[in-house]
Amino acid sequence: MARTVKDYIRTIPDFPHPGIMFRDVTTLFGDARGFRMAVDQLLHPFAGTGIDKVAGLEARGFILGGAVAHQLGTGFVPIRKKGKLPGRTIEQAYTLEYGQAVLELHEDALLPGERVLLVDDLLATGGTAEAGIRLIERLGARVIGCAFVIDLSDLGGRKHLESLGQEVHALCAFAGT
Repeated sequence: MARTVKDYIRTIPDFPHPGIMFRDVTTLFGDARGFRMAVDQLLHPFAGTGIDKVAGLEARGFILGGAVAHQLGTGFVPIRKKGKLPGRTIEQAYTLEYGQAVLELHEDALLPGERVLLVDDLLATGGTAEAGIRLIERLGARVIGCAFVIDLSDLGGRKHLESLGQEVHALCAFAGT
């Protein structure tokens, strides 16, 4: 029987808090077929569209984004939590359910006009992805799409990013949190 990307994702109840159904992609990453399937499906809608760079959001977006960049023959740009990148950076604050956080990007990571694909493992409210988009745009580059393995559809991230004019591609969706 053919498997889908969703079949490789493990659900862990009550992690990290009671009532949360944690969608664990490490089981997807650990299976060669599942991982290849996910990478191929993430890049498929954007193949041949002239992507200059792939940007990955910390941390699982690094794993996926690096593999997607390799397949597309492009460079990879990490968007990291504050204080993790050496050199000169720009930063963007964003809201989490429990407060605020800050993402950073090297100020010389992208050139004006470059076309960037933003990649991460999971789309929830869209706050982290929006912060990544803002950083990319501040350097004069353009996000041509956002690709995720999982869309937590009840949390509204897709609608939020689409309201910002972004094309959103997700390999599977889960209801709830």
